[in-house]
Amino acid sequence: MTMPKMMSPKMKMLLTFAIAISLFGVGVRNASAQFVEKKTVSLVTAKKMAAAAEAEATKNNWSMVISVLDDGGNLLLLERMDGTQLGSIEVSQGKARTALQFKRPSKAFQDLIDKDQQHLITLGHITGVQGGLPIMAEGKVVGSIGVSGGTSAQDEQCAQAGLNALGAQ
Repeated sequence: MTMPKMMSPKMKMLLTFAIAISLFGVGVRNASAQFVEKKTVSLVTAKKMAAAAEAEATKNNWSMVISVLDDGGNLLLLERMDGTQLGSIEVSQGKARTALQFKRPSKAFQDLIDKDQQHLITLGHITGVQGGLPIMAEGKVVGSIGVSGGTSAQDEQCAQAGLNALGAQ
C-alpha cells in the first residue's frame, strides 16, 4: 500500500503506527487461541491427600513418607512422618514419578518384574515397587501420589487412602 503524496510526515507516521498496532492485535489473538486449559493438582488438594494418607498410617502405627507430584512431575508436597527412614524420601518420589509417567500404579511394574521381566529395571526413572498411584481427572493423569516406609502393600494402602480423600475418581 502506498501512501498519498499529500500526507504530512506526521500523518504517515501515525498511519504506520496504527497499522502496526492492528497487526500486533491480530497476532496476540491468534497466540491466545493456542493455549490449552488443563487440570492439575493444587497444593490444597495435595495437603488433603497427604492428611488422609498420614491418618491411615497413624491408624495402623506405620511411619511413612508421602510425596505428591503435579502433572509435570514436580514435587508439590513431601511429608516425612517422625521416625521414617531417610531412604523412603527418594523411594516415595520414585513411586509417584513412575505412576505419573506411565499412567498406572507402580505395582504394575513390580508385578512384571516378579514375573521374570527384570529388564524393566533398566528403563529410566522406574521405581517398580507398589505404593505409587496416578491421580486421574476426566480420564487424564493430573498428578500422582507415592508412599514409602512400610511394606509395599502398606505403602499402597496409605496412597489409596490419599486418593480416596478426593472422592470418586
